[in-house]
Amino acid sequence: MKLKSTTQSVNQSTADHLIIGHFADQDNNELIGQLSSTVQQQFEARQANKDFTGKPGQQQALYADNGQVIIVVGLGKSDKLTPTALYDASHKATQTLAKSRASKVGNFLPLIDATNINSELIAKLLTLSSAHAEYRYEDTKSFKKDNKHALKEMEMGITDTQQQAFTEAKAMAAGVHAARHLGNNPPNICNPAYIAEYATNIANAHDDCEIDVLSHKQMKKMGMGALLAVGQGSHNKPKMVVLTYRGADQDQAPIALVGKGITFDTGGISLKPGPNMDEMKYDMCGAATVIGGFVAAVELGLPINLMTFVPAVENMPDGKAYRPGDVITSYSGKTIEVLNTDAEGRMILCDTLTYAQEFKPAVLLDFATLTGACVVALGHQASAVMTKTEGLAEDLKQAGLQAHDRVWELPLWDEYQKQLDTSFADMQNIGGFPAGTITAGCFLSRFTEGQKWAHVDIAGTAWNNKKAGATGRPVAMLVQYLINESQK
Repeated sequence: MKLKSTTQSVNQSTADHLIIGHFADQDNNELIGQLSSTVQQQFEARQANKDFTGKPGQQQALYADNGQVIIVVGLGKSDKLTPTALYDASHKATQTLAKSRASKVGNFLPLIDATNINSELIAKLLTLSSAHAEYRYEDTKSFKKDNKHALKEMEMGITDTQQQAFTEAKAMAAGVHAARHLGNNPPNICNPAYIAEYATNIANAHDDCEIDVLSHKQMKKMGMGALLAVGQGSHNKPKMVVLTYRGADQDQAPIALVGKGITFDTGGISLKPGPNMDEMKYDMCGAATVIGGFVAAVELGLPINLMTFVPAVENMPDGKAYRPGDVITSYSGKTIEVLNTDAEGRMILCDTLTYAQEFKPAVLLDFATLTGACVVALGHQASAVMTKTEGLAEDLKQAGLQAHDRVWELPLWDEYQKQLDTSFADMQNIGGFPAGTITAGCFLSRFTEGQKWAHVDIAGTAWNNKKAGATGRPVAMLVQYLINESQK
């Protein structure tokens, strides 16, 4: 679906379907008042009969003489509208039209006068929700029954002051789409080589981008023992993908992003239970996030230098697989006693974080579907952020609020570090049952000392279920953070 913006009035739209918002406590609807008397009379009749009251979730179709269909969306009371409710209302309306014969839609929801939400956030929410709702996964379907109808274009009716927010959200949506594509593809397709090829195509499409892909042989020569240990049981060899975007002066330190790219996670020798193991194709959503963020940053032409590091690895049981009890030497030289081969994400991240520091980044962020404990702590509403850098968590939280893709901080107190102590190595790779998300962050903190660094656990937000699939979160938050950094 092509996303466009327009400042034309609703009665000038040539779209075959229009979306208009209405509050339950709204006396007159100015936008409907701009349409034909036929439409106005229908709306008044629906209100008089209480078929439509403006309650949250309500949708009412009106029909114009010229063939246009107007979908009026109920938003509840104006002073009770939340960003989530607005996002959901737009998402539902777009999904309805995506299943209809609608081809071109004029979405005038951004013109609502909400009491509690500023107009820039409204524009972002509605652009992101519309793009998200229209998305369909069809890459591996031979009979594309879901595509009986398809939206070709959506015009977002906005004001001049919302134009920049729309532009940013459109780029975010492109990044979200890339992340969902990578996350939803099956592991027999989206393996380490596929991620390397996908990233290469991104770099080759832009003059200001570069790509470097390290092979497992190169990484072995460099001494990336932790990363290679995870991948040594798989026929699909690991890749280290490094995407570089140069949008600023060469001497400006880059922002470095690291994304966990476990393209499939069986758990290795510490084998996961069979039920729902298919969902472990989503264990590379950290990689999908940073690639999506990279796509959006390039599309916006942000005046920053950006480096995106993706350790792409498959964790499989095999005669060559690493074992519980093994002691591994990481790229940093620190040794790790493996107590659970299913705690593999931190193993590939620690080597990648060490490598990323060689490029002297201004800030270092990693994103990973790292721990099931994160879902227990925060559910599916917020990603967890952990850092020892003063102010960095607040910057990420603020970006999350601006894009309605929220994060919440968990502590990285030194008291948790002792759970990683062992008699046989510098550290063990798990900290036991209590505070599993935090001790995973503590593990990574041992490889990022002295850095402006934050770890973001997205295990609860990167995907929902088998039907909904990859969400593309937290690409929007990441992109908003990059935008904010570019403006400093």
